[in-house]
Amino acid sequence: MFRSFRTFNYRTWFLGAVISNIGGWMQATAQDWVVLTELTDNDATAMGVTMALQFGPPLVLVSLTGWVADRFDRRRILLATQSVLMGLAVAVAALLLTGVMTLPLMLCFAAAFGVTNAFDAPARQAFVSDMVTLEDTSNAVALNSASFNMARLIGPAIGGLLIVAIGSGWVFVANAVTFLAMLIALMLIRKGELRPRVKSSRGNGGLAAGFRYVLSRPDLLVVFVMVFLIGAFGMNFPIFASTMALEFGRGADGYGVLSSVLAIGSLAGALLAARRDRARVRVIVLSAAGFGAASVVSALMPSYWTYGTVLVFVGFCTVTMLTTANGYVQTTTDAAVRGRVLALYMAVVMGATPIGAPIAGWIVDAFSARTAIVVGGVAGVLAGAIGLGWMLWSGRLHRAERTRFLLTLDETRPLSVVRAMEPVAFDDHATATTPIRLPDAKD
Repeated sequence: MFRSFRTFNYRTWFLGAVISNIGGWMQATAQDWVVLTELTDNDATAMGVTMALQFGPPLVLVSLTGWVADRFDRRRILLATQSVLMGLAVAVAALLLTGVMTLPLMLCFAAAFGVTNAFDAPARQAFVSDMVTLEDTSNAVALNSASFNMARLIGPAIGGLLIVAIGSGWVFVANAVTFLAMLIALMLIRKGELRPRVKSSRGNGGLAAGFRYVLSRPDLLVVFVMVFLIGAFGMNFPIFASTMALEFGRGADGYGVLSSVLAIGSLAGALLAARRDRARVRVIVLSAAGFGAASVVSALMPSYWTYGTVLVFVGFCTVTMLTTANGYVQTTTDAAVRGRVLALYMAVVMGATPIGAPIAGWIVDAFSARTAIVVGGVAGVLAGAIGLGWMLWSGRLHRAERTRFLLTLDETRPLSVVRAMEPVAFDDHATATTPIRLPDAKD
């Protein structure tokens, strides 16, 4: 489960990421609560617009951010983006503490956070595979998700308590301080131990090369569609959890607890994903359908604690799907276009929010929070059905029952160096592995 920790760079990165992510979740909780209760009168639509501005730039700027992640030193990119994010957190804190923050100003800052994260996300995702070997990439991606959700388990609860105890402005100050952990980790990383960057003729093709690559891979197209449906309509948790907390008569601390409860399942899903030898499409399909079913059930819960209990299963299915999808994209994509493909993937994950969040906010205002949650659940079931239909159409389910003996090539070593693997189910596309029929068993 923790095999990627053998690498010094990854251990250092993981520690910095946990601390920084805790601050990030504290700030996210504070921002959502400020918009919902301090800058508006429980206006879920305004909250949805804020989320749209924050998550929209990855979709708008995808043609640039993926190219930057492939073209420039990812460590230097992250040093720059993390520094900018820290500065923005300090600015928001100052405006909140001086009492001059307004909704239009918060919307502007949300857009600024979004633009910076648009460059940060693909570089951060691709940098994970730079720190470990190819065989450990899926594990590293899963542990990265575990780090994110470990922080999600702690951050929202602390953020909610701090909002009640000392005010939302100081939560932004605390987040700015936690960025120092990531900056120090990036400076401590040993550049000489990073995996060599792969360059090819695809490298000069811009985003078009990433699009062409994805279009040539039906399996990636299906994964992207499933992630988009759930990202747009099902993963609007800040809207769902905050409005449900208000419905149950809870305050900011109650909202923070719901976010942390969601993270219990999320962390479990990430750790179980880390145990798997590789990412598989069928796991994505099952978790998408499970997300839809759990979301619908959560909308029917009569009390705060029963709703929170079902959120554990919602979180488990969500992170299982996203972690497996992320690992699948990273481990099966040509290294020369990995940054651009990951930029497209992050644009789908984060860019779906500007479409779905305002719709979810409108449904909450026009009907109820429970109705919006059910709509997200239906989207999850539909995503699972699309994935299952493709597996049946492509024969993937039938091929999953057969095994192949695989030889894998380490792309960082001479081609003469090969490593034999145990027989595994050859049910997913993998550019790094090729089925071989040996002429004689002794060979």
